[in-house]
Amino acid sequence: MPTDTTDTAPAPQPRTDAREARRAALASFFGGTLEYYDLYIYASAAALVFNKIFFPAAGAAGTLASLSTFAVAYVARPLGAILLGHLADRFGRKRALIITLLAMGASTVLIGCLPDYDTAGVTAPILLVVLRICQGLSAGGETATASSLTAEAAPFGKRATYTVWAPNGIVAGFLLASIVFVGVAALPEEHLVSWGWRVPFWASIVVAVVGYIIRRKLDEPEAFQDAASESRLAKVPFVEAFRSHWTAILCVALCSLSFAVSTVIGVFGLAYAKDGGISGSTMLWVSVVANAVGLVVQPLVAVLCDRIGRKPIFIGGCLGSAVLIFVYFGAINTGNIVLIGLAASALIGVTYGAVNAIYPAFFTEMFSLRVRTTGMAVGLQVGLVASGFAPAIATLLIGDDHSNWMPVAIMSAVISLIAAGAAMTARETYRTPLDQLGVQPADRPTSRSSEQSPTASR
Repeated sequence: MPTDTTDTAPAPQPRTDAREARRAALASFFGGTLEYYDLYIYASAAALVFNKIFFPAAGAAGTLASLSTFAVAYVARPLGAILLGHLADRFGRKRALIITLLAMGASTVLIGCLPDYDTAGVTAPILLVVLRICQGLSAGGETATASSLTAEAAPFGKRATYTVWAPNGIVAGFLLASIVFVGVAALPEEHLVSWGWRVPFWASIVVAVVGYIIRRKLDEPEAFQDAASESRLAKVPFVEAFRSHWTAILCVALCSLSFAVSTVIGVFGLAYAKDGGISGSTMLWVSVVANAVGLVVQPLVAVLCDRIGRKPIFIGGCLGSAVLIFVYFGAINTGNIVLIGLAASALIGVTYGAVNAIYPAFFTEMFSLRVRTTGMAVGLQVGLVASGFAPAIATLLIGDDHSNWMPVAIMSAVISLIAAGAAMTARETYRTPLDQLGVQPADRPTSRSSEQSPTASR
């Protein structure tokens, strides 16, 4: 894995346009909003109603079958990372971003149009899985492409400040999904199962249209344009990424295990609390409050990250999550809503929020421009496979004993500790110039020109 070397010598950088950097951040925000609105409305539906709609014949195992379809997309994501990473690194970030947005939006709307099991039999869950795979393929390249474009457009010393808007879009998507599903979950059972669950899927078209309009106006970062005009782009980014950056891919994959905490909380935790007698709408409101805290905290963490570095905050966030996951499940077991809300806000909004805020900058900075999107996308999506299966594994761990939450908390804590250990091996890059990212220190220029300050933003 990368050695723990801090790079502080800035070099001349491509000029950055503050307006274009803000536009890139906004495009990342709406892409993250759509991707995770789609993900969390699916997660909420899988936890609350899909067992009755698509797996009624499974009986008590319907919830497990429903949560397993949630995991399917995570298996498809690495393939999407390879395909869309190749497109972004070879032909441009903007083109890949538009494709991911349209594919995700179309797949989500079509899920809302599916027939149920009573109407179409086994065909219904098969179509559900197919569309979930399509969601996974498109999501495989979204965050990495958006983060690469925004990091390359951002002014020197502010990469985390701008790239944080991709994960902030993720939080906004979760908030939007939760608010929509709070209303849907409050419907009478017969309306919820017959048509209510479809409305949130159809509504995603609004976010998709807004995101498409913004992304069409984007320009490729100057750094990418320069590399393309000088024929410095990789011909096969996936092959080159594994040849020259395999340790960075491994580091990103292990660091990405930390995101399993999110799905354990947002998917398994929702079903666990509901089985324990806490209403689904109540837990969705708890999630809304906790993520609203994260929406405020994350940009502040990103600004701090640009001042003190990526590693201290990422590692601290992982360690904090490893501790607070026990507090969170203990609070659910008490049934005290105030206590659950406080625990969720500390865990989701602060400690996990710290990890979520800085990973786009932290991960993109491990790779050179030639393979930046592919390297981050593959490492991220391989690590996220654990996130997809975590809710189903957690359901198996508790078995029929609802009070047996300790194995789930231990699993989540161990995953967070592994992620923290991986981050310790990474190179600190918050003061590394854009053109030196992903380059071994021994290979970097040492001439006087390399020691000049970066060109100021326009």
